[in-house]
Amino acid sequence: MANRRADRVRAAMRQEISSILQKDLKDPRLGFATVVDVEVSGDLQHVKVYVSILGDADSKAMTMQALESAKGYIRSEIGRRVPLRLTPELHFVHDTSMEHGAHILRVLSEMEKTGGEDNA
Repeated sequence: MANRRADRVRAAMRQEISSILQKDLKDPRLGFATVVDVEVSGDLQHVKVYVSILGDADSKAMTMQALESAKGYIRSEIGRRVPLRLTPELHFVHDTSMEHGAHILRVLSEMEKTGGEDNA
């Protein structure tokens, strides 16, 4: 039963945080950020928010700064929108798995073009 509750909280958190990022935050430092996943601690007091960010290194750093600055606002909105006794602490993590996957696809594509031959 605890797992089902954590799953419901996780889904609600992901949906609401995504909505807040898309519709409510007006920080000019905030680039194109997408909530990839949300991990909720067993006691529901901490939430890791995995965010994928498009752009160069500077825009990614600025987006992470914007998210850290907006953490209090996002947390208060979560408290208003998600029915929990205590609003969890938010921890934003830059998720690079999509970038890593794109890199792997480029490497595989290049290998396919060259026939997998080693040019060394």
